Amino acid sequence: MNWSVVLMRLLESLLVTAKLTVVSLLLGALLGMLFCFLALSRNKVLNIIDNLYLDIIRGTPLIVQAFFIYFGIPQLLQTIIPAFRLSPDAAGIITLTLNAGAYISEIFRSGIMAVDKGQMEAARSLGLPRSHAMMKVVIPQAIRIVIPALLNQFIITLKDTSILSVIGIRELTQTGKLIIATTFESFKTWALVAVMYLILIKLLSMLSNRIERSLRNGTNGKSHKS
Repeated sequence: MNWSVVLMRLLESLLVTAKLTVVSLLLGALLGMLFCFLALSRNKVLNIIDNLYLDIIRGTPLIVQAFFIYFGIPQLLQTIIPAFRLSPDAAGIITLTLNAGAYISEIFRSGIMAVDKGQMEAARSLGLPRSHAMMKVVIPQAIRIVIPALLNQFIITLKDTSILSVIGIRELTQTGKLIIATTFESFKTWALVAVMYLILIKLLSMLSNRIERSLRNGTNGKSHKS
């Protein structure tokens, strides 16, 4: 096989990997914020739901979650809807979203808890309801705090996409397997795959470090002015 063709196939699958990561992380952020609010709620039932979700996701391997969603859920639903099918891409996004959401939920919760309690008290003293004070005062500060951790979760989710090759998604790792099945060139193929992951993750790490330094310098600048 022409190695320029191999490289193009790997680059195309790298785009698939990137799309899976971005979509799953955006949905995971929304899910994580939802379960963060459940965790912070004073309603014990909502707390139990949050704890159950976190225990299941953090207590089971990602590969088991992928198999359960891709094979288990459709088999269950086909007893009700015989024509129900779930594509590998859809199953992969659901798996990554649920997995990332559990960790992002804890990231958001820790960020909110890190905001000085005086901020909430000051907002309440000005007459803002608790929900408005949370959305307008606490959450913006918490998001600033958790940005580095969210970027780190982005890197983790990107690497987790490789596990989804087990359900047939044509992401980078799966494409590498298919190329090897044709060329029998394991060393060259896996070297290319590894270099692509390494470059992408290195770029994300550099971006994360730069943002973290920028936030730290901004905070230090404010403290000097005060």
